[in-house]
Parts: sequence; C-alpha cells; structure tokens
Amino acid sequence: MNDGLVTATAARAPAIRLRPRASVLLALASLLGIVAFGWPLLIHQHAGPNTAHGADAPWIFVALVPFLLAIVLAEISEGSLDAKAVALLGILAASAAALRIPSPGIDGFEPLWFLIILSGRVFGRGFGFVLGALTLFVSALITGGVGPWLPFEILGAAWMGLGAGCLPPATGKRELAILAAYAVVACLIYGMLLNLWFWPFVGTHSSVAFLPGAGFVENLHRFVLFDVTTSLGFDIPRAVTNAVLIIVLGRPVLGALRRVCKRAAFDPLVTFD
Repeated sequence: MNDGLVTATAARAPAIRLRPRASVLLALASLLGIVAFGWPLLIHQHAGPNTAHGADAPWIFVALVPFLLAIVLAEISEGSLDAKAVALLGILAASAAALRIPSPGIDGFEPLWFLIILSGRVFGRGFGFVLGALTLFVSALITGGVGPWLPFEILGAAWMGLGAGCLPPATGKRELAILAAYAVVACLIYGMLLNLWFWPFVGTHSSVAFLPGAGFVENLHRFVLFDVTTSLGFDIPRAVTNAVLIIVLGRPVLGALRRVCKRAAFDPLVTFD
C-alpha cells in the first residue's frame, strides 16, 4: 500500500467520528439554538436591547448544558471518546479561552476562533461542537462576560466548531486555503447571529429595526442594513485576524494536533482478515 496515500487519507479524516446517538443529540441542541434565536421574530415583545432575552436566556442555558453533557456521555458510551479525549477537550478549551484574555473582543481581535476551527477540523464535528461551546463558557467566566448574550455566544461558537468538522477532504496548501476561507465566512456569520439575538428588541422607530407584521424580505433587508451599519467594522477584523492566523500558523498547529491524535490513538483499531 502507498504510504503517501495512507498519510494523506489519515490527515484529512476526523480523528473522533460522531456516532448516531450523539448525532441525534447534536441535532436537537442545534434545533434548540434555532428556536432560541428565532422565536422573537414570531412573537415580538416590546423591550429595549438591555432587556432582550433577559427572561428566557437562563432557561436556554439550562436547557443547553444537558445537551452538551449528553453528547459527551454518548460519545464516551459508544467508544468515540475516552479519558484522553476528554482531557484534550479541556486543555484545548482552556487554551482557546486564554487567547481571549489579551483583547476580549476589542476591535474584533479574537484569536480564539482559529484554534476552535483547527481543532474541529482535526477531531471532527462533535468534538468541535462541544469545544466551541465549552470555550465560550470558560472565556466568559474568565473575562466577566456572563450575561443574557452568553447562551447565544455558546451556540454560535458550537456551530463554528461543528462546521469546521464538516469541511471537505483536503491536504497541504489547499486545506489551509479552505480553512482560511471558512474562517472568514464563519466569523461573519457569527457576528450576524450575535446581532440577531437582540435585533428584534431594538424598537420600531429606526429604518433598520425589526418591524412586526412586515414580510420576510422587508425584515431581512432591515437586518442586513443593521448588521452592515452597526457591526461589520467589528466582524471583518475578526474574520481577517483568524484567516491570517490559519494561513501563518495553520500548518504547525494542525501538525501538532494530528501528532497528539496519533499518539493518543483515538482512531478505531484496524483489523486484517
């Protein structure tokens, strides 16, 4: 068998594959997130941005945590995760959270995303989903960023790690290009999601505010204008920062993560007939 072919295949395959039970739990957690983001668009409440989701955010968080624990436990029970993988999850979450300390959101400098994306790429969708959620939770505790926005930040980060694990197979420079492009798109979408969590509550006196009773196209137009005028200047530096980090540091970080994977022997045992 060609050793180069084996190396390339191993490099692009997820180290920890998502099992059926964990896949169902992940889908349910994502459905919870979609409902959490979208229900104000259907049942509008007249509230200021400072009180947006103030009542339901704790319940969203309480509902989300059991799903994350259930995904991890399901992976453990099905043999995808072991003590080494759980320890690695904690180490990577702590490392990514520490990357937020130097500049917690200032001018879009948030280098934690590149580590979440690369980890999701190497270790798979389920690992990336839980890592993204855990990283934002830990970083919020470290930086004092706990508030009604936290469950939505956790969901956005979890989806970013999930998406990284779904990227198509690639190696070398092509893989780095795909990851950098994904970082740009994912960071911009994350910024839009973080606007969506409070946008329906900003009031109806502005031309970019949510308008109850208006059609989908009208409100979508308003939301795009709101995103462009209020946060695009923050989202673009975040996207560029993480894309550059992936291009510059992606190869050694991916190599280190894959060496850890190889030494920890996360792959299932291979048997020969």
